[in-house]
Amino acid sequence: MKHARKLQTGFAAIAAIFLVVLLAALGAFMVGFSNTQQLNSAQDVQGSRAYWAARGALEWGIPTVTPALCVSPMASPPTPLDGFTIRVDCEPTAYTEGIVTVNVLRLTATASRGSGAGSVDYVERSVSASVER
Repeated sequence: MKHARKLQTGFAAIAAIFLVVLLAALGAFMVGFSNTQQLNSAQDVQGSRAYWAARGALEWGIPTVTPALCVSPMASPPTPLDGFTIRVDCEPTAYTEGIVTVNVLRLTATASRGSGAGSVDYVERSVSASVER
């Protein structure tokens, strides 16, 4: 009987080590998953802020643009918008309808922030509108 017990000693230690390794791997996965979720959430917030900065720049540009001032890039809004780099481009197009010439100005506002395209902290949003003058 003693001989059978000797062969079974140490089995609980192997099972315990297996469970510890399994739980450690699960914990590491959860930490990585949590970090990814937090990063995605932060990028989503920055994307929303970039959209609203671009939209604010577009709303600044619409009443100020005239066919004579429609150049690319236009002057930026007078106040920086929450640390975003703002670029407002204008593209003029003239259409003749009979004896009337209609100027259509296409404004595109782009807001960007971060260390460059492809980096983790980079975000850019663009909004455009057409204005008839």
